[in-house]
Amino acid sequence: MANAKPPTQNAAGPTHSKLIRIIAIVLLALIVLVGLTILIIWLTIKPKKLVYSIDDASINNYNMSNTNHLNATYNFILRAYNPNKKVSIYHDKVDIAVLYDDETISRGTIHPFHQPKRNATRFKLNLASHDMSLPDVVARDLKTERSSGQVEMAVNLKARIRFKVGGWKSRHYHMKVSCAPIMVHFSSSSKGFQRTICDVDI
Repeated sequence: MANAKPPTQNAAGPTHSKLIRIIAIVLLALIVLVGLTILIIWLTIKPKKLVYSIDDASINNYNMSNTNHLNATYNFILRAYNPNKKVSIYHDKVDIAVLYDDETISRGTIHPFHQPKRNATRFKLNLASHDMSLPDVVARDLKTERSSGQVEMAVNLKARIRFKVGGWKSRHYHMKVSCAPIMVHFSSSSKGFQRTICDVDI
């Protein structure tokens, strides 16, 4: 009787597994390397915090009906300052809200813009309330403050921004800007305006 040949081992399986492991290790190493490179660049540049302020504000065409419906226009001068020497900023989306007594009374947007290094950009924000129904307490407070010639308001911004260094652009970051309290004078008021520095959170 002839001796049976032992079964041959299939070497393709182990070789394939080793190849997958090598590819996975190489990809992981590349991801770590890219991450470390970005981190080193970021720490080297040390981007400074953006500075926002409201440089002027006024209320025009104010009218409050007996049913607490508000009509008014709001004019703000918003100043955005990028103090960085090596970093420019892309503002891809900027939403604005005007608040009184924590009640949103107007909304708006700023068109996307790119802010160069060491640049100060000013925006004239023209917002309005059109037949805005206010809660009784808010309307009463606004009428009371109106008699003094100015009211305390707040302007909040929510933005999606990116940082640019040379040819490299970062991922999107969410930025929140809170400007309060803003003592807004009426157009007929002779009182001066006190500049308001905003809180910036990225």
